[in-house]
Amino acid sequence: MKNPAESQFDPVAVSQTERAVLAIREMLLRGDFQPGERISELPLTARLSDGGVHVSRTPLRLALEQLAHEGLLRPWPTGGFVVCEFTLSDIWDAIEIRGALEGMAARLAAERLESDGDLNGLRETFARLDALLPVNADNFPQYLALNDAFHSEVWRLARSPLLLRAIGQTLKMPFASPGALVFGPAESAFSIQASWIAREHHRALIEAIASREGARAEALAREHARLARQNLSRALEDGNLLRRIPGASLITMGKTKRRAS
Repeated sequence: MKNPAESQFDPVAVSQTERAVLAIREMLLRGDFQPGERISELPLTARLSDGGVHVSRTPLRLALEQLAHEGLLRPWPTGGFVVCEFTLSDIWDAIEIRGALEGMAARLAAERLESDGDLNGLRETFARLDALLPVNADNFPQYLALNDAFHSEVWRLARSPLLLRAIGQTLKMPFASPGALVFGPAESAFSIQASWIAREHHRALIEAIASREGARAEALAREHARLARQNLSRALEDGNLLRRIPGASLITMGKTKRRAS
């Protein structure tokens, strides 16, 4: 029988662990577990199996440890794990950290750009996003996917595996991802304004990177990340919108250290 250290190098165990991490993370962000709830391995194994994810004990333990490393779970002194809760201050900080890291990525992308052709993927994604405006309920899922692709391409252009890893870690926090957006009805003034502001940010960012203007690209990326703050602030005023955002159930509303803005 393999010990946990050996199982990390077993392709089958690694595959099971990866599938379990994805499935449990989705369950956590979907609200299947509440903050402070204890998660035990045996009942969790059964729930995963019911969902079509079959995982043995050691890969499951590795998956839970991975989610604890991400900050979604924390070890319980007597065994097992409990679901973490997040204050609004935690979420604001995660968004600001993501903005700082994305700003660095945009600056490096501008400084390390080798040829204008390297921006073809970014420009193509921008054009596809542009074609979806104004955003509405029907095309919103496609908009989110393309928006994620746009951000990912900027990160790739930074040519920094270490930075990419840091961004990936931050994105695992609820609401920190560029895709953590919720729009109301198509006629909503906020929705229309936010989508056009995001469009202008994307356009200007491509221009700054193409011109090798690192400082400008960094400032634009950081300003762009603040749309997530505005979106969350709006969602906090509308419970129906908030419930539609993955991870909302993990936020403890009464424990913010500073006011939403």
